[in-house]
Amino acid sequence: MAPSLRRPWLRYVRTVHDTYARGTMGQAITVSVRAGGRPEVRFFECNRSITGMAIETYTYGEPIEGRRPPDVLAGRILDMGATRVTIYSNVVTVEARDIAWSEIEPKVIHAMEHLFEFYGTDAGWSFEARGMETPPPLEVADS
Repeated sequence: MAPSLRRPWLRYVRTVHDTYARGTMGQAITVSVRAGGRPEVRFFECNRSITGMAIETYTYGEPIEGRRPPDVLAGRILDMGATRVTIYSNVVTVEARDIAWSEIEPKVIHAMEHLFEFYGTDAGWSFEARGMETPPPLEVADS
């Protein structure tokens, strides 16, 4: 019997190890894009729910309350030049005017793919990426 059939978890362990070896930690997200019915709309679908069953809508110029993942993601996309972001479960609808989608689309994909990573050069959920001060290291007392 092949080792992977006797130990079905082996493939998962190797995948996790490979992720750590690349210097990242957290959950990478796979994103696919499709154009909307209007030229200013794009739908970004990911393999992970961001809001659960809630519908969250954000508009440029309005303050974003909260630090939840949809709040952070919407703030980043609006900073890229979008005018409106709606997030429902795993679908992020982005509206933008006067923007070359060929320029903004890769940035939105990158922000979504790395949203839940904690460490590494592309980490999206680190203290620095969320605009927070990194807490000081814990001091361990000698016993």
